[in-house]
Amino acid sequence: MECEKIRTQIERIQSKLGEPENKQVESERSGMADTLDEFVKNLQNQILDETRAAYGDTAFQRWLKPLYAGIMDSADGYGRVPGSCGDTMEIFLKFEEGRVKKALFQTDGCGSSTVCGSFAAELAHGKAPDELVEITGERILNVLGGLPKEEQHCAFLAAESLQEALNDYMIKQAKKERDESGKPCAKKR
Repeated sequence: MECEKIRTQIERIQSKLGEPENKQVESERSGMADTLDEFVKNLQNQILDETRAAYGDTAFQRWLKPLYAGIMDSADGYGRVPGSCGDTMEIFLKFEEGRVKKALFQTDGCGSSTVCGSFAAELAHGKAPDELVEITGERILNVLGGLPKEEQHCAFLAAESLQEALNDYMIKQAKKERDESGKPCAKKR
């Protein structure tokens, strides 16, 4: 009996929700949604403006649209370096005729790591191994026009990962040349 009363009250409430007098409630809800949407849009714009001001236009644009992101299955050179900040950077290099034909990066890190990895890969394209050695954290920072001090380590992480990939490539090349020449490795004394 008590259940029947509750069921009847629920049905009355449900039927009233569809009545015209609740259009005011609907209107108020719609107005709140519009206000929330406007708040979120303004907050997003504020974050973007502050990010552009802190990081500069070059880094900001690359943060919005990173280039050279991805992994490479058959890389000639591969470097993976975990940073002291907890970010990890990977660089993949593919060589053709002694020059980098393709360079990609991947990171699990912050926006600054993404930007720096992207620029490290870009700077590597078309370079010979002896030119890759010149790509340092300082060079990446110069291309970016700098980063906030607390984010500068990301440029050095990207450069170190690139150097690890170059080292991997050079070891593979030395082994390949040794195997092709048929000469055994000289023993260390």
